This record gives sequence, structure tokens and C-alpha cells, in this order.
Amino acid sequence: MQLKMWILSGSAIALWLTPLVALDKKVSWHKSIQGLSLCGAVACAIGAGNIARKLADEAEIEALKLRAVKADVEDEIATEVYVSQKQRQQEAEAILASPGADVEEARQALEAIYSGDLPEPEVATLATVSEPTPLDKSLYAEICKSREAGKTNTWIIENILKMKGRKFAEGKAKLQALLNQFEK
Repeated sequence: MQLKMWILSGSAIALWLTPLVALDKKVSWHKSIQGLSLCGAVACAIGAGNIARKLADEAEIEALKLRAVKADVEDEIATEVYVSQKQRQQEAEAILASPGADVEEARQALEAIYSGDLPEPEVATLATVSEPTPLDKSLYAEICKSREAGKTNTWIIENILKMKGRKFAEGKAKLQALLNQFEK
């Protein structure tokens, strides 16, 4: 598209200058050729301008898309940090509010949760206790087909489990729970 714009611009300049330089002014048809050349130059310049405007609009749209994606990522990170902070604050308040409970045991449990010493999240262990539902079976079948087709876990979470953006972490846990439930 840019090449076409440059060619049209160059053609406009060439058509404008050619009659002035190449033709003899003593020739009777000089004025008519100069007029036709000028009309062709104006047409080429208008075509080049239209292409340039279209390219500028496309570049502006791409910049808007990039800013929207960046803002969405920043918002998602801020939300995750806020939720994590609130959750930790509630757990700490629960520990402090429970009289007679062994504070050391609660501290060790929280430390294990946040250090990643637990092998799987609680959501996955709760899902393995119950019997699989028909929905779970169909989701697992779709997951297996997607894995055989070479799809990534991210693709599976976003397109099969339909959990994008802020629900991605929940989708990751659900995927792991389904895999644990059926791949015993």
C-alpha cells in the first residue's frame, strides 16, 4: 500500500514537470499536452493522498488497540494484587481473632500456603471427591481433543473453559481439577 502511494506521488511529480522540461513551447499542441499532464498529476496526487489518509487511520487504530491491551493488563495486575492483599489481611485477622486456637499452627499453615509447599490448591482436592458430572466429562473430552491437536493449556483455558482475563487463575485451577479427576 505504501509502495502504491509512493509510485502515485512520483508519477504526479513526473507528469507535472515533464511538459515543462521536455516539450518545446513553440509547438502548437504544447498547451493541450500540458493540460492533460496536469490533470493526470492532480489525479495521481489525490490517489496518493487517499492512500496516505487510509494508512494514517490504520496506524491510529493499531495504537488505540495497543493502549487498550496495556491498560487491561495493568488493571488485571492491580486487581490481583488488591485481592491477594485483602485475602492475606482477612486470614491474619481471623488468626488474631480466634482465641484459644494454636497461633503457631495457623502461622505454619499460612506459611505453607504462601511459600508454595502445598502440592495442589484446595479447589482441585475438593473436585476429586465428588462424582464427575456430564458437563465435566464433556469438558474433559474437549480438553483431550485439544491436547492431541497440540493446543496449550492457555488456549484450553481461554477457549474451552471460557475463562479469560480476571478469571484465568480460576480457569487454571479448574483445568487442573478436571485433569486430576479423570487422570487418576
